[in-house]
Amino acid sequence: MEMATLLGLSIALMAGLFMSRVVKPLKLPAVTGYLIAGILIGPYCLGRLGITGVGFTSVDEVTSLSILNDVALGFIAFAIGDEFRLEQLKHTGKQATIIGIFQAVATTLVVDGALIGLHFILGEERLPLSSAIILGAIASATAPAATLMVVRQYKAKGRLTNLLLPIVALDDAVGLIIFAVSFGVAKALVHGEFSLVSILVDPLAEIVFSLVLGAILGWFLSFSEKFFHSRSKRQAIVITAIFLAVALSKLKFSIGPVHIGFSPLLVCMMLGTIFCNVCDFSANLMEKTDRWTTPLFILFFVLSGAELEFSVFSDLSIIGIGVIYIIARSLGKYFGAGISAKVSKCEPHIQKYLGITLLPQAGVALGMSITAMSIGESGIIIRNIVLFGVLIYELFGPTLTKIALTKAGDISPKPETEKVPLPKGRV
Repeated sequence: MEMATLLGLSIALMAGLFMSRVVKPLKLPAVTGYLIAGILIGPYCLGRLGITGVGFTSVDEVTSLSILNDVALGFIAFAIGDEFRLEQLKHTGKQATIIGIFQAVATTLVVDGALIGLHFILGEERLPLSSAIILGAIASATAPAATLMVVRQYKAKGRLTNLLLPIVALDDAVGLIIFAVSFGVAKALVHGEFSLVSILVDPLAEIVFSLVLGAILGWFLSFSEKFFHSRSKRQAIVITAIFLAVALSKLKFSIGPVHIGFSPLLVCMMLGTIFCNVCDFSANLMEKTDRWTTPLFILFFVLSGAELEFSVFSDLSIIGIGVIYIIARSLGKYFGAGISAKVSKCEPHIQKYLGITLLPQAGVALGMSITAMSIGESGIIIRNIVLFGVLIYELFGPTLTKIALTKAGDISPKPETEKVPLPKGRV
């Protein structure tokens, strides 16, 4: 069992690295190569051969490594927390807050409007009203992982990038609230039960408790660093704190009728935010931690690609609804970000390109879709449509993000290196 696990991880890493070289001449982001590598070695492609050492032969084999995805998301969220430095928020905080909230709500309203209209055309059997409402909420979520990887690979710098990462972080917090409210309404439609606690109190409690836990861990990390002086041990403390944050985020408990859970993304983001604002040498440690996590991020995206289910293509109705979902969500993100950027007096190039960078969607949306499955048949429809959307967004989203950042001037094209002629007489 241990040999099979280690063999699977090594194959995933090698496939991701080699595929990143394949897509480079096509000027595609490395993250797209990792996702394609995961699809190729996944259970729906080479894994079907059933040969050990060639690919993952089943979905269960991929999901057994999900702990790596949890840890990788923890490091990604921790890195995004670095974007909330107080000196930077003085310049972008107000704009990021306005855009983050407005575009998430706008996307939900656009998708809800499109799918509720489609519900009256197709009928309750093919697209239940509860499914349409929940899909609108899920549409608000953006994938921070793909966005961060593109920013890092191309060393994007500029006004758009400075706004983008805080907006992505805020986007997921807003998305959790919208989803909880929409899910409560959908459950009331399906089961006839309405609970104000589950619709409003539970999601707010999750956000507050996640931020408090992250803040406590951030202060603990900053305090602990004072007892170590070597860079390697200080880096080890940072990694330990992230592992601890991911572990504690799994806790669930109840206080009376209120169910308390934690969002790993919000906990690790707050951990990174407190650390970068309290610790004097946090910038150097965060940079060194980023270098350590590269293999982990490659595994995260390869495993994400391997988990994408192509079975959704077998149902034409799912494809049709999925296409409407993708179009409506893209319009909501693009115009929601553009209008709010204009209202908050951002530069014209930010108004034009910000919405495109918010298109990637993955882990958070999939997590919401799993929760939605608890309402029965409607939940299965939601899961399949979200899977279809994630498949499209993950394959094309990173490339669109790269194009938008390049057009906005945040990614500078690499100058072609001039060939220096060899001196005469040398080969």
